[in-house]
Amino acid sequence: MNRASSSLLLITLIATLGGLLFGFDMAVISGALPFVTDQFHLSDSAQGWFVSSALMGCVAGVAFSGGLSDRLGRKKMLMASALLFLLSAVGSALSLDFTMLVLARISGGVGVGVASMVAPLYISEIAPSNIRGRLVTFYQLAITAGILIAYATNFLLLQYAISQVDAPSTSFMHLLFAKDVWRGMIGIGAIPSILFLIGLFFVPESPRWLIQNNRREEGLDIIKSLTGTAIDTDHEVPAAEASSTSIYRELLSPAMRKPLLIGILLPVFSQFSGINAVIYYGPRILSDAGINISNAFLSQVIFGLANFIFTLIAIWKVDTMGRRPLYIAGAIGGTVSLLFTSVCFYTGATNNIALVISIILFLACFAFSLGPLKFVIAAEIFSTKIRGRAMAVSIMAMWVSDTIVGQLTPILLGRAGAAVTFCFFAVCCFLAFVTVYKLVPETKGKSLEEVEGMWH
Repeated sequence: MNRASSSLLLITLIATLGGLLFGFDMAVISGALPFVTDQFHLSDSAQGWFVSSALMGCVAGVAFSGGLSDRLGRKKMLMASALLFLLSAVGSALSLDFTMLVLARISGGVGVGVASMVAPLYISEIAPSNIRGRLVTFYQLAITAGILIAYATNFLLLQYAISQVDAPSTSFMHLLFAKDVWRGMIGIGAIPSILFLIGLFFVPESPRWLIQNNRREEGLDIIKSLTGTAIDTDHEVPAAEASSTSIYRELLSPAMRKPLLIGILLPVFSQFSGINAVIYYGPRILSDAGINISNAFLSQVIFGLANFIFTLIAIWKVDTMGRRPLYIAGAIGGTVSLLFTSVCFYTGATNNIALVISIILFLACFAFSLGPLKFVIAAEIFSTKIRGRAMAVSIMAMWVSDTIVGQLTPILLGRAGAAVTFCFFAVCCFLAFVTVYKLVPETKGKSLEEVEGMWH
């Protein structure tokens, strides 16, 4: 590996720390939730607010990050994201009451929203065209790694807290990691936040952003340092984007209505498939099923590992099998596994391995289809001129749906029960299959121009 390739890989890994924090912030709440609920005596609706408050922050982060990243630069927005992650982790760990905790979670949500928009954009703008797809997929992989790390640290901190239950102490560390273990679970996110912030001081600004902001020579120097060769700037560096008015006019044109519908529906069905019920409320669901809290947390680690491993399969097969076959297989498999999970709860067959296996099968199906492919497909079906704003619409649809699911899940679990809740998610998963089967064309092996031509 030459020096330019090493620099490019290092910069990509630093940028993907935003994805790792994204995944960690999403998943860590599943471990903290039972303890926060007990300490603050939360109702089902209050639990939903605790989870969805961060998701509301995500929506706000996506809403302003696009315009600010165009005005201030990608690097500055990533640094703002890192600071928000750090503020959220420290603020949550030191919260004096539930209101302060929710405010800290909202700030973390804004950081997640900014990272989910800017980090993949930054990676795509520093990457040479021949390996751009491969480097961007590191971001999706980093999200699953963050989820796995959150599950693992939740489990390990719980084991430590259990071992210290009869060891009285008034020290701050005892409060953080034993007495109120949820504080340590969330607060440990400060470590990757600091690493992310420090690392960003050593990465360059996006060369594409520099060129669009009349700093052409500086941008070309960065591109040359990252690729090791001079480039044909007319082909490798895009021209400045058209005005916002013309972009949105084209996005809403008759030719773009079908891809816009696809770009909105796939993220919505992805969130309503039940993935966040497992990520956010996994320990509660398993605990209510009769599995003790320690084993429920261990099961979450297994869930996170399955999610990580099967995301690798998506990276491996998406360009050979194609988008449609992977998505259709995953949606059907997800529907069946969710229905089996519902049957387990309905019949009371929950305190055994069958329930864990059914949830793992769902996670496997989600990880190679509904999870990553919503972004792959959305990034291909829009024309170059409107792709950035169209992706923002897709990501906004994802976070709005995520907020609704986060608020709705504990209410469904409390009033209708787990069997009905997972049956509802199975129906949504089946609707995702119908949508892809009816609306989504295969884009494997086609140039972006050929895909754009499909809609005309």
